[in-house]
Amino acid sequence: MNKQAALINIDKDFQRAVEEAARLYESGEVFVYPTDTIYGFGCNPFNDHATEMIDTIKERKQEKRYILLIDSIDTLNNYVEFRNDNQKDFLNKIWPGPVSAVLNLNARMHSKLNYFTAAFRIPENKFCKELLASIKLPLVSTSVNRRDEKPLNDYKEIARMFGDKISAIFYTDKPGTVTASTLIDLTGEEPVLLREGKIKFVELMKKFG
Repeated sequence: MNKQAALINIDKDFQRAVEEAARLYESGEVFVYPTDTIYGFGCNPFNDHATEMIDTIKERKQEKRYILLIDSIDTLNNYVEFRNDNQKDFLNKIWPGPVSAVLNLNARMHSKLNYFTAAFRIPENKFCKELLASIKLPLVSTSVNRRDEKPLNDYKEIARMFGDKISAIFYTDKPGTVTASTLIDLTGEEPVLLREGKIKFVELMKKFG
């Protein structure tokens, strides 16, 4: 991609920004957008060309997976197999919010994605919520950086580093956070901490208990 990414301020024309992000998603494009944690690269996880493009941009191995944002537990039901009702109850307590949970995929999703588990999250962010409600499908969310480098959280710096490799950068003038989501594994009987982020694991365990 040779031309520079479009810079779209979601504060100035929110609805147009959501519609453009949905169009890029459906077209198999890669874009950057704000979340309730840090800025993320986004695309359709079922579009191999788009996910391979993110792998190339980030210089990371293809077998490493991405967190998937979703709009609701109802949507999540299409992709995962819950161990029991307690899992679902726990997710209802911690979502929406900056906690990503690794869950067992159902047979249909396993055959489609060719792996058995994936991390999901319902974000607490207006732009993400509207976009996810529009597409009704999972959205890739991965930090804006190259492998082993610190995530970028300033849209001007993102444009300088990656503007010629993506289609658009959706940004906000409101201050964000530099802390990623907490990542937990829910494929077993109890949550296992994989990465502590914005929410402390001890607080999550209180809700699980």
